[in-house]
Amino acid sequence: MITLYDCATAPSPRRVRILLAEKGISHETVQVDLRNSEQLSVAYQQINPQCTVPALRTGEGAMLTDNAAITAYLEARYPEPPLLGTTPDEKAEIASWNWRVEFEGLLAVAEALRNSAPAMANRALPGQMNYPQIPELAQRGLVRVQQFLVMLNERLSDRDFIATDRFSVADITAVVALDFARVVRIKPGEQHPHLQRWRAAMAQRPSMSL
Repeated sequence: MITLYDCATAPSPRRVRILLAEKGISHETVQVDLRNSEQLSVAYQQINPQCTVPALRTGEGAMLTDNAAITAYLEARYPEPPLLGTTPDEKAEIASWNWRVEFEGLLAVAEALRNSAPAMANRALPGQMNYPQIPELAQRGLVRVQQFLVMLNERLSDRDFIATDRFSVADITAVVALDFARVVRIKPGEQHPHLQRWRAAMAQRPSMSL
């Protein structure tokens, strides 16, 4: 049985929850309490020395400790429905857009949040090490998130999905990034009609409630 080390309030493991649901994969879940720094405990470091979630123990016993590895494993182990593409062109397009959404969306929100939230003082980056907040990075992150919404709205002006002509992992990452942006009080407005339409359509998928 697959085991997911999760945190219900964190964006990164949500990506895995959605992926597992879209593929209909049964699994066990272990909640890791990030609010109380359980990820830094000796016990959890024995599971994932990077002190991050998600982590996924495969049915074969391997421990995967990042979204890239988890997604690659699940797609290879459970190929239907395909979420990383089927043709070389699709695979390349999805990989490109998934990376772009991670970099321009998820990381921008994290930059704004982790460099401003009082609860994250000295925790500006995830992992074992403590890093001080840099207020200027928080401001830059907010600008980046606003531009991310503009970019996605333009991308979706004549299409139903982020990458190719079907639902993919890029849509999962984009939904999580968009919803994560609420923590820094940014969300699509009337100036983003295509993005709003797409998000409403994504909400019809049961997996998106996870």
